[in-house]
Amino acid sequence: MIAGLALVIGLVVGLVLRPTVPHGLEPYLPIAVVAALDAVFGGIRPAWTASSTRRCSSSRSCRMCGGGADRLPGRKLGVGGQLSTAVVVVLGIRIFGNAAAIRRHVFRA
Repeated sequence: MIAGLALVIGLVVGLVLRPTVPHGLEPYLPIAVVAALDAVFGGIRPAWTASSTRRCSSSRSCRMCGGGADRLPGRKLGVGGQLSTAVVVVLGIRIFGNAAAIRRHVFRA
């Protein structure tokens, strides 16, 4: 519930304030957005299952930092776009997996 409320508040604040992203950080924005969505769905899931909330929180933080840290060497090696795509795909798979677990719990399927 708190994660969903924080998401709504963040969307409203973003739409009202219209923040700008510095040019140097623009390549990292898609990864940050997908990692944040992964954190939201990953935070909702342990609230309804037997998973440890602390373990999920620490793994989300590490995943977000790791996803961003992978981008810099990828840019230096000239494969930044492909590496970003891979990170987004992996995190997207996790988002859909968490959403499926939440759906199964809600509908008891």
